[in-house]
Amino acid sequence: MEFSDKHTPRWVVFFIDLGICCASFTLAYLLRFEFSIPAIELDPLPYTFPILLAVRAFSFYIGKTYSGVVRYTSTKDAERIFFVIAAGSVVLGLANVLTYFSPLQIFIIPYSIIIMDFIFTVFIMTSSRLIVKSLYMEMSNPSSKKQYVIIIGAGEAGIITKRTLDRDAGTRYKVFAFIDDDETKAGKMLEGIPIHKAIDLGDLLSKNDIRQVIISIQNISASRKQEFIDVCLDQNTRVLSVPPVNNWINGELSFRQIQRIKIEDLLEREPIQLDIDKIKSQIEGKKVLVTGGAGSIGSELAKQIGLYNPKKLIVLDQAESPLYDLELELREKHGYTNFEVVLGDVRNKARMTKVFSTYSPDVIYHAAAYKHVPTIEENPSEGLLVNVGGTKIMADLAVEHGVTEFVLVSTDKAVNPTNVMGASKRIAEIYCQSLSKHQNTTNFITTRFGNVLGSNGSVILRFRKQIENGGPVTVTDPEVSRYFMTIPEACQLVLEAGAIGKGGEIYIFDMGESIKIDHLAKKMIKLSKLKLNKDIQLIYTGLRKGEKLVEELLNTGEDTLPTHHPKIMIAKVKEYEWDIVSKSTQALIDLFDSQDNDAIVSSMKKMIPEFQSSNSEFEKLDSKVDV
Repeated sequence: MEFSDKHTPRWVVFFIDLGICCASFTLAYLLRFEFSIPAIELDPLPYTFPILLAVRAFSFYIGKTYSGVVRYTSTKDAERIFFVIAAGSVVLGLANVLTYFSPLQIFIIPYSIIIMDFIFTVFIMTSSRLIVKSLYMEMSNPSSKKQYVIIIGAGEAGIITKRTLDRDAGTRYKVFAFIDDDETKAGKMLEGIPIHKAIDLGDLLSKNDIRQVIISIQNISASRKQEFIDVCLDQNTRVLSVPPVNNWINGELSFRQIQRIKIEDLLEREPIQLDIDKIKSQIEGKKVLVTGGAGSIGSELAKQIGLYNPKKLIVLDQAESPLYDLELELREKHGYTNFEVVLGDVRNKARMTKVFSTYSPDVIYHAAAYKHVPTIEENPSEGLLVNVGGTKIMADLAVEHGVTEFVLVSTDKAVNPTNVMGASKRIAEIYCQSLSKHQNTTNFITTRFGNVLGSNGSVILRFRKQIENGGPVTVTDPEVSRYFMTIPEACQLVLEAGAIGKGGEIYIFDMGESIKIDHLAKKMIKLSKLKLNKDIQLIYTGLRKGEKLVEELLNTGEDTLPTHHPKIMIAKVKEYEWDIVSKSTQALIDLFDSQDNDAIVSSMKKMIPEFQSSNSEFEKLDSKVDV
């Protein structure tokens, strides 16, 4: 049996509600007088019934209690019924006062009847709607067709999640059980659903046809969340997650907001504890320039910097469309007004000089760079011009214009580089570090971290697109591994390092354990409810140009010094003489016009003896370098 998709006309609901009012009024009289109504009480009924119906009909019309779709009755509808009936009952009570002080000197309706009638009418109108809703949901989605769901978290968020599933008539889900870490709740029932211990999850999944598991706990630790997800993936069960309360629409959870777990969730770590006061003192009231501001790191830096009340935020990038999109996002989504976007290229000294003279920045976060290893391996001159030349232009202008702090965003690929991109970033590091020691105007600080989850062109996005297209998923080598960090996490540490830096330091971040890309791809396939080599293929393509199996955060022989922050360390790196660095860097940049890739890369290798090419045509140049 199925309900019709047509809704009951409003006038029918209106008259049914009036019928309920008549029944409630009659029931109130019968119960009040124990089913033996005295004649004296019966005599006014021909007058009081029309008065009651008139008051109720008018209040229904004003309150629109009949306008809701009964099968989708919600708590808002119940609240409306309560207040509309209450308002009508108050009117009936006032009518009693008027008739009592009139020549009649009687109560047309006893107050006890008014109170009982109010209770019965609210109860019957509300419960009748809920019964219709339940019948509709059961008939349109019979239990045999429903998918069983387990909710992790038997607290308030868990209850809200269950109610969200219940009220969404378009779903086909039935809550099978709650799971909770609090063992004192085990064996109890919550809204008719049993609560189980967390340890029972695997058993429940293996013995029952559970289609989905929803993690509803709001303050769950990253490690505990990971444990639940691993159990679900082992049983090939899809995992969903309830978003934080502050992301709910008008404070109410929507079914559409319950999202599938993404690979980024599997790589989460515990939230970083920042020294807010230090960061605030670094940014508040200052003019802050972010280069590469439309990129993944730059745009997140801009969003976070805006929270610390800078005097002016200047976001610079050469990519017009992404810069425009960021401007709209900062203004419309984040409500920032005290900022400007500047279209410009860090390679263009004249344009950058204009930017410095116009805005006179106090602090610079230099995130502009070319970052894709294979692309730069094939185009060394462009990598040189942006990563080295652009950094040199910005650093020199920073000193010339009295910038207080200059924070260079670098990469773990600068450590023992095996590719041109990493080598170019290492040269940029050396230039900034040497310049910091050479003058006392600007503090140059370098931050070095690994791959960023979800950044433009990242492996995560590539795998996701390949899975959506039906595969194959391509991994370069089964042994290749990388360090990963979320975009917000990386930017928070950049801000913290910039705030504590004194000048000349290279800060590295605790990126946790190195993760095998092969394992990452397999987990993403599992999360998509696909079976490896059945639904989708995994293919190994071999290392790309300049790529190495394992990334490092420190050069051979380097060590670290601790800071006040457990996730931030200072790398003890080799220091270079300014005169040598200055001349060799300029000579390297001058090679751009030659467009001689061999000459450019050979010069880089002379500047950085540890630069040994891997899987690249430039391996031929390694033998020419005196290490």
